[in-house]
Amino acid sequence: MNAATLRAEVLASELFGHERGAFTGALTRHRGLFEQAHGGTLFLDEVGELDLRTQADLLRVLESGEVRALGCERPRTVNLRVLVATHRDLAAMVTGASSARTSTTG
Repeated sequence: MNAATLRAEVLASELFGHERGAFTGALTRHRGLFEQAHGGTLFLDEVGELDLRTQADLLRVLESGEVRALGCERPRTVNLRVLVATHRDLAAMVTGASSARTSTTG
């Protein structure tokens, strides 16, 4: 899935899923890509384009092995491989963000 092609709100629903009634138009439960890939592999392209909140949510899933659908009270355990790709230099982005934080707080 190309992460750069979807707005953040839609991306969260696609990745993590949603429960019926979680938002206007959520007429049925939707299993997100993490749940759909349970036992297999999920490929996420252009992860460098994800907003910070979605990056944090992605990290939480990778660390805990649990995904919480929008509107769901309990997380679900998932077991999968996640492959990611981007055209951006992520190491340079991290270094740049770290430098920016240091200059604004120091």
